[in-house]
Amino acid sequence: MPVLVSKSLRDYRRALVGWAIGITAFCGMYLSFYPSMTRNPEVYGQAALAKFPGAMRDLMGGMEDFTSGVGYLHSVVYQLFGPMLFVVCAAILGNRALAQPEESGTLELTLTLPIDRRRLVFERFAALALGLLGLAVVTFLVVWALTAAVGLNVAPDRILAGHTGILLLGLFFGTLALTVGAAAGRRNIAMAVVGVAVVGGYVIETLGRDVDAIAWLRWVSPFHYYLDGRPLHQGFPTGDYLILAGATVVLLLTAILAFDRRDVGV
Repeated sequence: MPVLVSKSLRDYRRALVGWAIGITAFCGMYLSFYPSMTRNPEVYGQAALAKFPGAMRDLMGGMEDFTSGVGYLHSVVYQLFGPMLFVVCAAILGNRALAQPEESGTLELTLTLPIDRRRLVFERFAALALGLLGLAVVTFLVVWALTAAVGLNVAPDRILAGHTGILLLGLFFGTLALTVGAAAGRRNIAMAVVGVAVVGGYVIETLGRDVDAIAWLRWVSPFHYYLDGRPLHQGFPTGDYLILAGATVVLLLTAILAFDRRDVGV
């Protein structure tokens, strides 16, 4: 494994372990509520949830029937909270790839090594991707085990489809943070851009299904290519996932070119 990749993974290991524990705790807590919900369909069933305000239901992905395994898993884990946790983790790691060491002054030392800038960016991206992949594998296994333990009866391939989407979504936003860091060299700017893209993209995708004025913007939202295919219900939306992966590659190439042309002070 390249030296910069392995070093970056060592730097990320505590954060990744912490996020794995946090996401595991989140999933364990919420999935443990499922048996009690199946015993109260009058409170958590589809008819009851339909009484919530329309905007709230849209933002929560329609708030499907909590008494069905797929509906509950989608609404609680894969619609909002799971992706957001993964995206925040990815954005923090992406910000640590270039912007944070540049501000702290350690990046200049790295650039004195016999490695060209393009390779540096690529290897930092590779470490980000491998770290997120490891986090996705661990949390997938946890969710799979928990769904079996509480009786959600969701097929493993559907859970894998949903988790693959979360990984691709997180990698996209992590790469966006890396790209802004490569271009601007500032942590605050990178996190601000990612924050606006995440919140705006999610709101546009969820509310745009029923608001015609913003419906056309759904096609530029990364969340559209994760949520629209409904992976827990229909399996892998291959085309949508390829678009997410392709957009990530475009961001990576942009980061490489931007960093290669910018004066970092060496």
